Amino acid sequence: MEPVCAEVFPGNSVDASSYPAFIRDNDIRKGIIVADKGFPPSRIKEELRERPELHFLTPIKRNDSRISENDMLSFEGVLTGIDAHVLFKKKQIKGGRYLYSFKDVRKASIEESDYLARTKASKTFDAKKYEQKHPVFGLLVLESDQDLDPKTAYLCYDDRWLLELVFNRYKNDECLDRTNVQGDFSVLGSEFVNYISTVATCRIIRKARQCGLLEKISYGDLMDDLSSAWRRTDAPPEPRSDDGYWVHTLKCVFEEMEALGLSIPEPKQEPKKRGRKPKDPETVKPKRPRGRPRKDANQSVGLL
Repeated sequence: MEPVCAEVFPGNSVDASSYPAFIRDNDIRKGIIVADKGFPPSRIKEELRERPELHFLTPIKRNDSRISENDMLSFEGVLTGIDAHVLFKKKQIKGGRYLYSFKDVRKASIEESDYLARTKASKTFDAKKYEQKHPVFGLLVLESDQDLDPKTAYLCYDDRWLLELVFNRYKNDECLDRTNVQGDFSVLGSEFVNYISTVATCRIIRKARQCGLLEKISYGDLMDDLSSAWRRTDAPPEPRSDDGYWVHTLKCVFEEMEALGLSIPEPKQEPKKRGRKPKDPETVKPKRPRGRPRKDANQSVGLL
């Protein structure tokens, strides 16, 4: 997944009011809009009605009355084919829409631990509040106008967080949005750089995932390894792992670059065949008969 368009709105704009404007300005007519809680589907009713192939998948608040009314905490099973342990339930509600509830057991444990740590530090623990919050720790409830497989709905929203992490990396970690200049054009320029960086990063992640590298190391470790691969300025344009123009590059980094297609690997020698080399039939001498040669009857034997 990668972003396909971007738009800058004034800082005092409300997300809900920018929602329909973004769809119209960029003429989005097909696909599933995976948004967060600040973008309610009620604000784009007209846009959805005018665009039959445009759909939405939006989380709702944990205190939404529809969760209890439709018994969304009575889970039906566990999602398969993903690393996390996630309970799920799907139900069609009034109006033809669908609710998808998910509970990540690991996230629930972390949220509960953080909540208890805060109340312990501030000495504000309340048993009644804890009983109310306990069932919704790690809970995610999505609303959609499409009949989706629960796993598909979960993965769609899970992939959305990739963009959040990528944007956060370039805004906060790399500080690429700092221009030290105020003004509309400065903001537009910094967001444009941020957008291009996000697209490039999403493609890098997709390529690394296809090569199987992200199954061995994280994306951050991969970028650290690649940043250590220095190359001399007089090197030929086509990099090869054995051309001698790399500076102190480790073998594991070469393997990662070769998997990504950034360096041509060393040619592998053909494995030697097992066994003896076959003899040339022209140089093969006739075999000597086995055993001692027979004595000639007329041969004389002399004793000394």
